[in-house]
Amino acid sequence: MELKAIFHKNSYQKPLIIAGPCSIETPEQLEQTVKGLVQQGISIIRGGVWKPRTRPGSFEGLGGIALPWIQEIKQKYPVKFAIEVASASHVEEGLKAGIDVFWIGARSTVNPFTVQEIAESLKGVNIPVMIKNPVNPDLSLWIGAVERIMKAGINDLAVVHRGFSNFRDTVHRNSPLWQIPIEFRTQFPELMMINDPSHIAGKRSLVPVIAQKALDLNFDGLMIESHINPDQAWTDAAQQLTPADLQVMLQHLKTRKVHFEGSEALNQLEDIRQQIDQADHDLLEALHRRMELIEKIGEYKKLNNVAVLQLERWQEILKTRPDWAQKLGINPELIAEIFGLLHQESIRKQTEILDKD
Repeated sequence: MELKAIFHKNSYQKPLIIAGPCSIETPEQLEQTVKGLVQQGISIIRGGVWKPRTRPGSFEGLGGIALPWIQEIKQKYPVKFAIEVASASHVEEGLKAGIDVFWIGARSTVNPFTVQEIAESLKGVNIPVMIKNPVNPDLSLWIGAVERIMKAGINDLAVVHRGFSNFRDTVHRNSPLWQIPIEFRTQFPELMMINDPSHIAGKRSLVPVIAQKALDLNFDGLMIESHINPDQAWTDAAQQLTPADLQVMLQHLKTRKVHFEGSEALNQLEDIRQQIDQADHDLLEALHRRMELIEKIGEYKKLNNVAVLQLERWQEILKTRPDWAQKLGINPELIAEIFGLLHQESIRKQTEILDKD
């Protein structure tokens, strides 16, 4: 089967859909799932063979046992297979089994030594590779992983946004932090950006919402977990969709026009405006979170009969925030002014709380 240009933007009809089970469990589960996906027009199947887990004792995949099952499926159905690799030995076994696409998972991307080991094993190999964002929100780590794989000679390359670990986000399994993939795209506009709504959502009811948001942001494709019987899945049962449910979701997703029907300048302007809108939304969410914390402080001060104005704390903020801003290349005077306004609002809110009967 040809492997040319899977992740070149002109080689597919947008959005590119990759789907399949979180983990390959049995030959029957794999074939039933693939059969259902092929009926929906899916031609690239994802499947977990090796599963790097956060804690020991969790199911870590069947390993090489599953590779012959994949080979049998490829003989029966017109599909390409993508699997996660986390070491040179995984790459070697995958290549011997005729795997079509590799992806580097979030727990590997976070470790430059692991990425370099994989990169070395890929030298001289012509195979498409996807690189997921690292588990923590570090753009440099993500970029570094891409650069290492590029230097290994891989030119059929895509990146996958699967969200980031975030203790504050109680809605999503992994916080999307959309500004990070957006910033990545500004630095690598030629690379395909694929969204993984399953790992961001953590529950199947949210998968369509995340998928639509990704398409609204002009992502190039979606990588979705699908299982013939999700409730019986060995891993990530809550976030997987049946092939039939996946079809319904895909039918309801709306793809957006990439450009205005105007000049190129207007198209570029609109793209920048969308990024600004998203950044502003994220900024307001952070501001809302800050205001909630201010109210908690006000309640605590009232409970302990403590004055609203804590001068030493305010002096610390007034010194550190402009310093932080300057390190980020932001005008420190602007930040001092903004935090002055925030402090005024903080004083107002806390005074209001203390004055309540």
